[in-house]
Amino acid sequence: MPRKLITLLAISTIYCLNAQTKAEEALKIFEQKYPQEKVHLIFNKNSYIAGDNLWFKSFVFDGYSPSAISTSLFVELYDSNKTQIDKKLIPLMNGEGSGSFTLPENLKEDVYYIRAYTTWMTNFNEDFQTLKPITVYNPSSPEKLVINSESKWTASIFPESGTFVEGINTKFAVRLQSEGITPTEWSGYVIDSEKPDMKIASFKGYDQNVGSFSLTAKSGVKYQAIIEDYVGNKQIVNLPNVANSGINLQVVSGDDAVKFSLKSKNIPSGSLYKVIGTMSNQLVFKARSTKILGQTYTIPADQLANGILQLTVFDNNENIVAERLCFIQPELLKVKKPTLQSLSLNESPRTSNSFSLPPTSDERPYTILILDGKSDSSEDENSLLSTLWLTGDIASKIYAPSQYFEKNHNSEALDALLISEKWKRFDWKSIITGIFPIIRNKPEPYISYKGKISIQGKPAPNTDMNLLFETPSQGIKIYQVKTDGNGFFSLNGLFFEDAIKFSYQLNDSKIPKEQVQAIFQPNYTFIPLTNSLPKSNYRLIQRLSDEKPTKEIERYIITKNSQSFIDEKANLIEEIKLKGHKKDKTKQLNEKLSSPMFNSANDIIFDLVNDNNSAQGSINILQWLQGRVAGLTIESNAGNYIPKLRGDAVNVYLDEMPTNPSQISLISTSDIAMVKVIKGIFAGGFGGSNGAIAIYTRRGGITGSAPDAPTQLKRITLNGFNKEIPFVSPIYDNENFKNIAQDLRNVLYWNPYFKVEPKEIPRVQFYNNDVAKDFKIIIMGYDEKSYIPIYYNEVIK
Repeated sequence: MPRKLITLLAISTIYCLNAQTKAEEALKIFEQKYPQEKVHLIFNKNSYIAGDNLWFKSFVFDGYSPSAISTSLFVELYDSNKTQIDKKLIPLMNGEGSGSFTLPENLKEDVYYIRAYTTWMTNFNEDFQTLKPITVYNPSSPEKLVINSESKWTASIFPESGTFVEGINTKFAVRLQSEGITPTEWSGYVIDSEKPDMKIASFKGYDQNVGSFSLTAKSGVKYQAIIEDYVGNKQIVNLPNVANSGINLQVVSGDDAVKFSLKSKNIPSGSLYKVIGTMSNQLVFKARSTKILGQTYTIPADQLANGILQLTVFDNNENIVAERLCFIQPELLKVKKPTLQSLSLNESPRTSNSFSLPPTSDERPYTILILDGKSDSSEDENSLLSTLWLTGDIASKIYAPSQYFEKNHNSEALDALLISEKWKRFDWKSIITGIFPIIRNKPEPYISYKGKISIQGKPAPNTDMNLLFETPSQGIKIYQVKTDGNGFFSLNGLFFEDAIKFSYQLNDSKIPKEQVQAIFQPNYTFIPLTNSLPKSNYRLIQRLSDEKPTKEIERYIITKNSQSFIDEKANLIEEIKLKGHKKDKTKQLNEKLSSPMFNSANDIIFDLVNDNNSAQGSINILQWLQGRVAGLTIESNAGNYIPKLRGDAVNVYLDEMPTNPSQISLISTSDIAMVKVIKGIFAGGFGGSNGAIAIYTRRGGITGSAPDAPTQLKRITLNGFNKEIPFVSPIYDNENFKNIAQDLRNVLYWNPYFKVEPKEIPRVQFYNNDVAKDFKIIIMGYDEKSYIPIYYNEVIK
């Protein structure tokens, strides 16, 4: 998106009369120093039963592109009293992450909430963190959930651009809100409060959120809107007072362009006004002139991505006189819809179904969810598209925001909705006067720990200490750290699940180990939720003593029981596909050769044992890497090869020990088992190394290891990312699954990381349950080369 905005800015600046002023300067500071992240969560199901496993996939965006700011996501589970039940820390790879919760068996039936945020997001308004309700059923609870249809609704009236001026035909948005469900059908009309029998304008609701009407105001008239739902509930709402003078910003967003004009009344000729257009807090348009009133301006839409455009009108003193939000090209949504290739579907019970997908242009993974066609999805309410383009930046409650980006969406409704909203990512008045967010929490790369070494209770400055890491498959690995002048050191960029254990000892054998103490403190923290939880669409009522579970809950109970059988059988089958793919040989080799300090979410592995036979014919492995990794260049200097990532020299490690690149030419490629190109900070770099090339030889797998960890040394355990529960589905081609009594699974397939290699055509395979006659297939991702989301959400037979 940023490239597209720069193009438009170059076109639009021809309207400007002078250089940047306070508003533009303040906006530039905000854009550069305070980027805004937003999170979308998709769950494997829309509702659960106590004892279920809940899986989720997260997408973190910076504006309208995947975020590179954060590498960790905090996900928390709350009950309706805001008591935290569980929490997870998950890694983000190119803005994507996944995880799971196990819901306790004794969880009472109620609405629960999942909160997701990054460390960087905690510096800004908490309203923009993700907080999604989930319904959890439990037939043994004394109370049960029912739709809250008794909650009253309220209506508000919003004039376009916030102004209502005499003699100017003005468009209004009518917005409904409710703690429960807003009415599906409603209408209204406008009257002069002194002539209540005469209808001036009539309207019907577009949906459960919004409607609109237009009227031309007369001076001195008090206007009222009477709004009524389909069961006769009625509200009377006063329109704003009519102003005798002012400006009304009128906007039309079409396929080719956004056109706007400033209508005015009793404004002195020659008055200077400025219009600024921003998207995702970035300047995309500016017009400043004494002749701006009455003219129509055009902003070419093809220069912009889909999203919210904020137009703000300033007077000569940079006071805001009108502002408006609109959506760019609402009828031309830029979405890449993947094609299901070699589609093979069969509605018969427990039969195999499959299809393949084309590779993404940047080799990013797909997220795939396949449901029984009659099942609901969390995407039905708020989709990836609606989070990216709407709710990620608009914090007010919107009923079913996904509807505005579906196939037959109503663009008039979306426009009316945006008339009723204001951009709250920043406040113009605050940033113009130099008031910006206070940054208290800075993101750390993946998992980072700060350590302190003390000798007899006093800090040990400039001291060398050995860390002896224990891993189940690798034995002991030794790493050395050095403290700073105050006895502190850091472990940055750690990437591991669950926990790692290690011992420590000083290099100076003269100091007794009993006098040495090392303390480790994580550089990350879960931030308490301060906002109140949002109201849900449900309420609790007493459950009757002889009440039987609904068919939906009965199905959940059966599925939960059968899933236990499936999980048990899956553990007995070596070739079972966990998380959508088999554990390949390259992954096994990497786990065998590399230690936790050299694990990274952003690495590229070349397996020379099971693949890449072409490397055997190369004289130097560094030379062979040339052209195989984006951003990596191998420069030659006096016969030596120097590797650089994006122009910066990186270190080379041989069996995880630092080595001079010139020494690599002495190693035959036939003796090399694996090469790992690490991009970004990683723990093994110690001291902020920003990338590396790690070369592993075939000699025994791991070098630099000690035979055993001395049992007398002090031991430390560091906690890592939370491990995701494997998602297991039955494979009915295997005899082990033939004895499942009933299969009523709602979720037939879940894979948050379905990777499609350029030269491979892997198939998505899933097995039907006993009742499904059609399938809801949801596929999502992001194409960074074209700056557009990948999205597919259809029920097919």
